Amino acid sequence: MTDVRWLTTREQVTWRGYLTATGMFMDHLDRQMQRDSGMPLAYFEILAVLSEMPGRSLRMSELAEMCRSSRSRLSHAVSRLEEAGWVRRRACESDKRGSFAELTDAGFKVLEKAAPNHVTTVREHLFDMLTDEQLDQLDQITTAIQNGLTPKCDVAKAELEAEFRAGSASG
Repeated sequence: MTDVRWLTTREQVTWRGYLTATGMFMDHLDRQMQRDSGMPLAYFEILAVLSEMPGRSLRMSELAEMCRSSRSRLSHAVSRLEEAGWVRRRACESDKRGSFAELTDAGFKVLEKAAPNHVTTVREHLFDMLTDEQLDQLDQITTAIQNGLTPKCDVAKAELEAEFRAGSASG
């Protein structure tokens, strides 16, 4: 591939700064969650997503998508959350292969306890660091990135689903 559009020095500095800042921020959030609530940030995110769904329940494949996780990684996390009594799985009545994750009352209580420290950390290390103008710019930037990636992610998702259906039909 000889037609590579290499990054300019400015773009390279910005790219590396973005990676460093987002990596540091996510690491800090994960450490805070582990320290204050005894769970990784990924588990908190699963509980939070489930808490916002009708009946505090969501199909596992949809939960994986909303948490930007592979199905296998999500299944492992949900197993751990089940062991803690925070989530339960139930079979999908219309599709024997599918299952739902459901937030338990105990899981909701854990989430309620963990949320204030998490929100405080997000506020202190993201929103309090930015001016109103920078916040508007960050919103515009993240929207542009999401809008640019959504079509590509949709195509990749459709390809994975087609492969999954083809594998299920042959097996």
